[in-house]
Order: sequence, then C-alpha cells, then structure tokens
Amino acid sequence: MMEIDRTGIVEMKRRNRWLIASAGIVAVVAVTVAVGSLEPAAPAVDRDTVYIGTVERGTFERKIRGHGKLVPEDLRWVQAQTTGRVEFVHVEPGQRIAADGAILELSNPEVERSAIDAENALLREEAELESLRVTLISSELDQRARAAEVDADFTQASLQVEANRELSSKGLISAIQLRSSEAIAQAMATRQEIEAQRLTMTAEANRALLAAKRAEVEQQRALYNLRADQLDALVVRAGIAGVVQEVPVEIGQQVALGTMLAKVAEPTRLQAELRVPATRARDVRPGQTVSVDTRNGLVNGTVARVDPSVQEGTVMVEVRLEGALPDGARIDMAVEGAIQIERLSDVLFVGRPTQSQENATVGLYRLEDDGKHARRVRVGLGHASVDTIEITEGLQEGDRVILSDTSRWDDHERVRLR
Repeated sequence: MMEIDRTGIVEMKRRNRWLIASAGIVAVVAVTVAVGSLEPAAPAVDRDTVYIGTVERGTFERKIRGHGKLVPEDLRWVQAQTTGRVEFVHVEPGQRIAADGAILELSNPEVERSAIDAENALLREEAELESLRVTLISSELDQRARAAEVDADFTQASLQVEANRELSSKGLISAIQLRSSEAIAQAMATRQEIEAQRLTMTAEANRALLAAKRAEVEQQRALYNLRADQLDALVVRAGIAGVVQEVPVEIGQQVALGTMLAKVAEPTRLQAELRVPATRARDVRPGQTVSVDTRNGLVNGTVARVDPSVQEGTVMVEVRLEGALPDGARIDMAVEGAIQIERLSDVLFVGRPTQSQENATVGLYRLEDDGKHARRVRVGLGHASVDTIEITEGLQEGDRVILSDTSRWDDHERVRLR
C-alpha cells in the first residue's frame, strides 16, 4: 500500500480553523459597529400629556408677574394720645363710622385734673393781663395830664414874655423883669420837652409790659390747649370716614401712650400691593400699566410707587386701580398682577417653556415635518414675559415645540408622539 502524508492533512485543517475564526471575529466586529451606529429607539410620548406651542412673530409685551393683596388707599391706625383705662367701646369691627365718630372712651383722672388746673391758670393770667392793662392806661393818662399842665404853663410864660417886651419898649417895666420872664419861659420850654419825652417813654414801656404779659398768657393758653386736647383725646375718634377693621382692646384694659386702639379704612377705595422678585423689580417704573386679577375679574391699574427696600427677595409695588372693582372685592383679598414693562415690535417669541430663564440657551424638542416625531434643538432665549419668551436663535416662525417639562427624556435626542 501507498503511505499517506498525514502531516499535510493536519496543516490544512489548522489553516481552515484559523480562517473560520478570523471570519467570525470580523463578523462580530462588523455587527458591533453597525449596532453602535444605530440611533437609540425614540421613546413614545402620549401627545395629550405634552403642551405644544407655535413660534410667532409680532409685538412682544414684556410683563412681570407679582402676587399680593388689596389694601385701602385711606387707612388710619388710631393710637392712644395719652395713657388711660378703657371705659366704653362704642363700635365693633365691620361697622361704618364718621370721621368724628367715637370709637371708644378712656379715663384718666390725672389728665382731667391737669386740664382743670390749666384752665384756672389761664383765667388767672387773663385777669392779671386785664388788670395790668387798666393800670398802665391809668398811668399813661396821668402822664398825659402832667404834660398838658406843662404845656399850659409854657404857653402862659410865652405870653408873659411878649407882654413884658411890649411894656419894656415903653419903659413901663425894667429890663430885669423882662429877663426874668424870659428865663421862666425858657425853663418851661425845657420842662415841656422833658414831659413829652416822658410821655413817649411811658407809652413804650406800657406796650412792653403788656407784650410780656400777653406772652405769659399765650404760654398758659398753649398749655391749656395741650391739656384740653389730652382730655378730648380720652374720647378716641376715627379721624376718617370708613369701616372699622379692628378694635384690639377691651373694656377695663390699661393702655399706654401710642398703643394701637383701632384700625379704620375706606373699603370702597382700594389699591393693590404686589410683591415682585427683586431681580425683576429694576425694570418696574411708576406709570406702567398693570392688569390685576382679583379672581372675580380683571382690573386695570398703574404703578404708583416702587418700594426702595427688599424684603425676603421681593420688592413691594403699589398699584393704583382704575374703574369699578368686581363684586366681592375686599380688603386683604389675594390678587395677582401683570406689570407691562415694554412693547417690542417684530419679535420672534413662543409660549414660555417650563423652568426657562431670560438670556439663556436651552434644548427644546421641535416637531418634525411628519408631526409624529420631535428632535431636540439648541434654542437661544431673550427677554421673558409672564407666559411668553423671546427667541433669539434656533427656531423660525411657525415652528412647533414642546413647552412642557421634558427632563425625563434628557438621554434622547428624538421622541415619538403617539
């Protein structure tokens, strides 16, 4: 028999096994690459569970939303003007009261006694003023009488001088007699001048004394008015016409000066106090238009004042309301307002996506042409309003995007709507 070459057969089998193994490895690699290049299956999303908005172009109104309450324009906290004990309470919360209506009455014996003492002191000062006035008038009249007597003596002396001169010219009297009469007339002239000055000084002195006494009287009158006001303040009055909101004291309670005794407001004249985020308040200015939602209807208004301070991250904005309030509007009712900051023309905008911020770049799912799939695109955002936001890049007019929360699909670039 012919001998078979077994070495060649073994080598052939080994080469075949290597070829088969290499082909298997190549196939596995090819499959792996193909699978890796495939896009993950798009998750199915129920169309009814998402909110889809359409990109529009037109006038964009920037608005800031604020929450707050209705407050009265006319509000008065009535304080105790003096210490006292509550004796009577005349009204209850909810009752209407006139501006001079009594809310409650206090008692304070010391205040009552001080008012009586001040009144008696004023009467005494007024009596003394009158007595002084009469006395000074009498003294001035006496001075006038003395001045009149001196005037008469001077006139008589002057006439005597004239007569003596005529007699002296005829040689009927001596020159000594003439000079004597002239000296007497000169002395009377000097006395007349002194009495006239004394009369003037007396009048000025009397006016000064009366002025000083009148000042004392006015000082005592001011003290009396103060005591009288304190006495009158024991009857606590509203100060403004309106409705009593609170009377936080009870009969028999002792109250100190400055204690809040009542709160009175005019309920038909209300304004809104809105609190807006401090980061947005920089754009709020007096005069801007505001739409206030009272839950029973919308009321227009304007910004009246922006508080300069920040409390708990918010700023208080006062809004003056225009027109009649809806039925049921009451003090302290919760309201919501939208403040119009500005109007921008020819702006691309869309409904505000969930958790979106101004001047940010976000990923939004834009619907494809088939309307059944949505692919995530990068979108630039600009100015934000209450429920809309400006689009600066990434979308075109007419594009439809998903605006509701899509965080659960962050691992997918594409979703399928069913």
